[in-house]
Amino acid sequence: MSIKLENVAIAVRDLEATIAFFTDLGLTVLGRDTVSGEWTDTAVGLDGNHARIAMLQTPDGHGRLELFEYLHPEAIETEPTRPNEIGMHRVAFSVDDLDEALEVAARHGCHPLRGVATYEDVYKLTYVRGPSGIIVMLAQELQRS
Repeated sequence: MSIKLENVAIAVRDLEATIAFFTDLGLTVLGRDTVSGEWTDTAVGLDGNHARIAMLQTPDGHGRLELFEYLHPEAIETEPTRPNEIGMHRVAFSVDDLDEALEVAARHGCHPLRGVATYEDVYKLTYVRGPSGIIVMLAQELQRS
């Protein structure tokens, strides 16, 4: 059996603001749609499922995020995930210039949870709290092979 990661899906409070954040970081929108009906009720396991969705892709073509904003049933607000909670932890991106990526994030009101760290002189990295409370790791490789 072969297996391939297709995408990571994230429910968001504001689809347009979240798209703006990720496209400013360099992802591109592959498509948008509004989904509802019996097939989505069955696939997702929610009766009356109705959502606006957008599929985004990293510039290398390998990573995809599916963002969705629920129209029905109403989205459930929760506390933002903490780094040590069980479940979906974060989405991580390699960037060429961490300082530039942090400037982009700051324009969206998103800042490091604590600061920027260096891991064994290999990576400079940080976690930022993105739109809808999403934890986003940004990492810059320091030693390119």
